[in-house]
This record gives sequence, C-alpha cells and structure tokens, in this order.
Amino acid sequence: MKQIKNTIYIKFLLLAAVLFSSAQLSAQDEEATSWTDGFSLSGSVDAYYRANLNGLNKVMLDENGDAIAFPSAPGSSFANDTGFAIGMANAILSYEHGNVGAVADLVFGPRGEDAVFNSFGSPAIVNQLYVYWNVSESVTLTFGNFNTFLGYEVISPVANFNYSTSYMFSYGPFSHTGLKADFALSDDVSLMLAVMNPTDWTEFDPFGSPSFGAQLGYAGQFLNLLYGKQGFTEFFDTTTGEFVDTDAKALFQIDYTGGFDLSEDFFLGINATYQDTDGTGFYGVALYPQYQTSENFAIGLRGEYFSEMENYGAIGAVAPDASVIAVTLTGSATVGDHLIIKPEIRFDSASEDSVYFVDGDLEIGDSLASFVLAAVYSF
Repeated sequence: MKQIKNTIYIKFLLLAAVLFSSAQLSAQDEEATSWTDGFSLSGSVDAYYRANLNGLNKVMLDENGDAIAFPSAPGSSFANDTGFAIGMANAILSYEHGNVGAVADLVFGPRGEDAVFNSFGSPAIVNQLYVYWNVSESVTLTFGNFNTFLGYEVISPVANFNYSTSYMFSYGPFSHTGLKADFALSDDVSLMLAVMNPTDWTEFDPFGSPSFGAQLGYAGQFLNLLYGKQGFTEFFDTTTGEFVDTDAKALFQIDYTGGFDLSEDFFLGINATYQDTDGTGFYGVALYPQYQTSENFAIGLRGEYFSEMENYGAIGAVAPDASVIAVTLTGSATVGDHLIIKPEIRFDSASEDSVYFVDGDLEIGDSLASFVLAAVYSF
C-alpha cells in the first residue's frame, strides 16, 4: 500500500515538474516575443558621384608638390567631394516596452562624421542616443542626444528630397544634447520645450552655459526658437590670478518650417530662418516645390536665398555681407522597395567672388554649376 502511495506521489511530483517547466518555457517565449515586438532596426547606405561643370575637379599642386587649390564645392555640408564618393552607413536601433523606450542612431562615413563634428571623448559615430518616456497620451519626455528641431532638412539622405543640403541647414544646428518635453495640445497644435548643451556638443557642456529651445506647431507648420551662449563666458588670467569675463554674446535663432499639399501630386515646402550672435550670423529663405510624376518618379526644386552678416564665412567671400542664390533640381527614381536614384543639377551664384568657386585656371569666381548622381538604399 505504501509503495502504491509512493508511486502516486512520485507521479504527482513529475507531473508538477512538467507543468512548472512548461509554464517557465511559455513565460520565456512570451518575454522573447515581447522583446522582439519592441525592437526595430532601420537605416540606410548612400554613395554618390559629383562633378563640377565650371569649376575645379581635382587637387592642384605647385612645383614642390604642395597643394595650392582644391576641388570647388558649395559652402554647404555633404555631397562636396568630386568623383565617386561615399556618404554614410546609418543604423538605427530602437526598443520600446510599455510607455518607455530608447534609440541609438549610429553613423559611419564622411557624411556622418561631418554631422557629429563636435563629438569628443568618444568615437564620432553617435548621431542620436536618447531615452524617452510617454508620460501620457499628450506628453513625452526625451533625455539624451537628438537631432535638431530647426530647419526643413535633416542629416539622413533618406528623409531629404534633394541629396545635397542647403546653406541654412548646413550652418544651423545639427543636433542637441539635453532634456525636452513634447506636448500634444490638440490634434493640430503641439508644443516643445527644451534645455540643452550648446549646439552640437554631444557628450558634455564645455562652456557651462545651457541653451534653450522651443517649438510651436500647428497643422504641419512649425515656429522654432533657439537661444544660448555658444562659447566660453570667461577665462582664467594666469598673470593676475583672476577670472576675466569674455563678454560672450548669446546666439538667437528663429526658424519657420512648413509645407502645403497644393494637390494630390504637388507639394510645396518652405523654410525661413534668422540667426544672430551680436551682429554676426545669417538669414535666408528656401522653397521646395516637389511633383510626383508617377508612382516611381518625382522631381523637386530647391530655390534658396542665403545672406551672411559680418563675414560669417559660409559663402567664402571677402565682403562682410555677401549672399548667394542656390538652385538645385533633383530627380528621385524609386527602384524596388528600398533603392532611390537621385540625379541632381545645382547652380550657386554669389554676390561676390568666393574662394570656394575656383575654375580650371585657378581663378576664383562668383558662381558654380555642379552635377550629382546619388544612390540611397534604406531598410
């Protein structure tokens, strides 16, 4: 009798163990499924060919083998190298669980390095690195390094219609590190407030002077504000043993970004900006008409007027208040689901001769025409 009871007891223990193991495996499967559902990987790879039509296309050397002139390029970021060139590889890893999440946006290559030029203390590969908390359906807090909220264009070529970038984008901020709060005030109205490091300082604030940002949005139109000192406010005089005020002035930038669907196939984007630091800075406006000619092809134009104040340096002219008109015509052909081919013709015309616009006779001029053929693969 005792043996039978022991046998039943053992069978009961075995059954309990099997059920417990099954429950554990099921829980693990649910956790794995949940983790997989919350994780995503996206990104892009781009390369291009660029040639100047009326400018220098190679490095020029003197009789000693020293470089005396370099290939011509607009005074704006990205797509400035002649011949066959590479852009960047971009990998965006994101994970969300419940109402919290994190994003790691990593870049490799010249375009990415140019975008994170103020990244010191770690490899220049962090385009964005932040955590966020959806406090409610209408409030989100973001903490870390994130791309700028100003301007029409962005760093990734996937989200831009034109492959080359505008002067306003190139000389505005690329990214910020800090804390921002986004508020959805209604279906059409949004508000963002931020406290951040000085512009483009990824890892730390070397100046001990925070910057402040704000964005007011209404139905796809955005008014952006940026304010803060972008340099050292004092230095230590070793001869007197005293701290001396540098009288550094704060940067102020106001920026409008928006657009309108004029028809089912025709879109008009707009960007206008003004940046000033004690009389030095720039202002400009750009229009972005884009027309979808077919399911796989669109054509777009960027017409930009950009003017600098007090030898800001963006145009490469000696005159203190030079300006430039840049017209860029871009085609966008989609191949399959992931590849976009972008042929582009760009013409820059400056009000003064620019050291960036050098022709084959090593003469500087006031205009530059260039051609770009780019390939952008996104996943």
